[in-house]
Amino acid sequence: MKTVTAVLCTFLFSLLSLGFGTPALADRYTGPGVTETEIRIGQTAPYSGPLSAYGAIGRAQAAYFRMLNDKGGINGRKIRFVSLDDAYNPAKTVEHTRRLVELDDVLLIFNSVGNATNHAVRKYLNAKKVPQLFLGGGDSAWGDYKSYPWTMGWMPTYRAEGRLYARHILKTRPGAKIGVLFSNDDYGRDYLKGFREGLGEAGAKMIVAEQSFEWADPTVDSQIVSLKASGADTLFAATAGRQATQAIQKAWNIGWRPAWYSAVPATSPKAILGPAGLEKSVGMISAYYAKDPTQTQWKDDPAIKDYYAWAKSYFDGDADDGIATYGYQLAQALEHVLRACGDNLSRENVMKVATSLRNVEFPMLLPGVKINTGPADYYPIRQFQMQRFDGAFWIPFGDLVTED
Repeated sequence: MKTVTAVLCTFLFSLLSLGFGTPALADRYTGPGVTETEIRIGQTAPYSGPLSAYGAIGRAQAAYFRMLNDKGGINGRKIRFVSLDDAYNPAKTVEHTRRLVELDDVLLIFNSVGNATNHAVRKYLNAKKVPQLFLGGGDSAWGDYKSYPWTMGWMPTYRAEGRLYARHILKTRPGAKIGVLFSNDDYGRDYLKGFREGLGEAGAKMIVAEQSFEWADPTVDSQIVSLKASGADTLFAATAGRQATQAIQKAWNIGWRPAWYSAVPATSPKAILGPAGLEKSVGMISAYYAKDPTQTQWKDDPAIKDYYAWAKSYFDGDADDGIATYGYQLAQALEHVLRACGDNLSRENVMKVATSLRNVEFPMLLPGVKINTGPADYYPIRQFQMQRFDGAFWIPFGDLVTED
C-alpha cells in the first residue's frame, strides 16, 4: 500500500511540475514565438550594402537583449533575437522575413530597417497577423491602421519632418532658392511631399531644382553639380548612408556652401558626417527627439550613464554613434511593451498594448517627448527638437515642436 501511495504521489508531483493543476502556469501564454522560457523576436537589417552603417541598430539591440537575458529576461522568459542581413534589398527582406515567420516562428518583427524593405513585407505580415512593430523608418504609410492594423512605426514621419524644415525656411530664409536631393523611392518621396506641403504655394517659386538618385548609384556627384548650377543657395537633402556622405564631400569639393537641411537618418557624426569630414557639415540643420549621449549637457544624466555602462559591458561597437543609440532606445521601447503584456504574449495582445501607450516617457527621449498611441493612432512620436551642427555636436535650438 505504501508503494502504491508513493508512486501516486510521485505521479501527482510530476503533473504539478509540468504545470497541470497550477493556475499560475496554466494562465501563462505559449504560442507563436513564445514558450515557457523564450520569446523569439525577428528583424531584418542592412549589415552590408550601401546602408550598412545602420547595421549598428541591430547590433546594439542584440547587445541590449543579452543584458536583459542576464538579468532574467522578460517576466522569466529569455529573448532570442534573430536579426538577418538583407543588405537593404527588398527581395532579401521578403526571403528573410518569410523564414523568420515560417521557420523561426517569431512572435513579431521588430524595428526592421528601411522604407522600401518594410513595404515589401507589410502585406505578407498583415495577412499572417504578425506584428510589424516600431519600424526603422518614418514613412507616413506606417500609420495606415485601417488597411494594415499589424504595422506600426516609431519615429516622427518623414513627411512631418519635411514640413518642419520647409516652415523653418519660410520663417528664416523667405527669399531662399531651394535645391532638393532625394532618393527615388518611398523614403525620398515622402520627405519631398512633406517639404512641398510645408512651403505651400511659395514652393513653386522657391524650389529651383530637384535631383533624385537610386541607392544603387555609385555616387551622387552629378546631382550635386546640377543643384549648384541651378543657383540654389539652400539645400534640403533627403539622403542616408553612403549617399549622404558623398553629397557633403562633393558640395565641399566644388565650393558650394548652401544652407543645408538634412533628413534625420543622415545626421550621425560618427557614421555619416565624420567620413566626409566634420568641418564640412558646420551649420547643417536637422531635428531629433532623443538625447545625444555625446553632448555635454547630458553627461550627468542617469539615462546616459546607464547607456554607457551598458555599452562598456555588452556592446562591442561605437557607443558614441547615434545610430547605435537609436537601436538601444528602440530596444527599451520593446522591453516596455513586452513587460506590459505580462504573461499574455499573444500577437493580438502585443498589438493591443502597443496601441494603448499613454504619455509614456522613455529615458533616452528628450524631456517633454512623450509616447502616445491608440487604436486609430499609430504614430508614437510627433515631437521634434530643431538642432544645428557645430562641427562636433548637434546643438539644440528653439522650443520642442509638435508636428501633425
